Amino acid sequence: MKSIRLLNQKIFGCKKCPRLVSYISEVSEKKVKRFEHQKYWGKPLAGFGDFHARLLIIGLAPAAHGGNRTGRMFTGDSSGDWLAKALYENGFASKPTSVSADDGLELMDAYVTASVRCAPPQNKPTREEFENCFPYLIEEFSLLKDVKVIVCLGRIAFDTCCKLLHIKGINFSHGKSFTHDHLTIICSYHPSRQNTQTGRLTWKQWSMIFAKARKFLDSK
Repeated sequence: MKSIRLLNQKIFGCKKCPRLVSYISEVSEKKVKRFEHQKYWGKPLAGFGDFHARLLIIGLAPAAHGGNRTGRMFTGDSSGDWLAKALYENGFASKPTSVSADDGLELMDAYVTASVRCAPPQNKPTREEFENCFPYLIEEFSLLKDVKVIVCLGRIAFDTCCKLLHIKGINFSHGKSFTHDHLTIICSYHPSRQNTQTGRLTWKQWSMIFAKARKFLDSK
């Protein structure tokens, strides 16, 4: 879709948030030892996936040495591995790994986006940074006309989704699902190391989220 590609080009060139522009540039120059020979993307990230997706996945923000390095959301880190594997097992992805932007991964009937498009220091965007990014999500959602299910990865993504859809009075909890207008919203913990390595989010709990999304879409 030409309109989404134009939106993505606008996102790639965004410099609304001086703190984030400075941070992703610094990370891309200093790097970390394990990636010291790789060239970092170091720019805002667009969403990616099937433009006709019925499943929309909303995350928090790119990881400093994941998406900010590879140029694709949920790619090149453990969160990306968890997402790719769950999508693959439920028929939404062509392979179970997400390593680099040119690794051949294709999403089927799924599209991945985020509340904030630049990696933030300590994974904590400011309120102003959320506000600066929000118009991109509004436009993106308006262009993804086939969405039926939204999976929110973490409380912040859920809050962003509620703002997008004008939802009030519903609290976040892992595994919760509800309908709003023609959409089904599913809540999940984010597959960050903080959650997966502490056991707060087990693989069974995580996989269940996408099995639920698949079951709903297959019933339509």
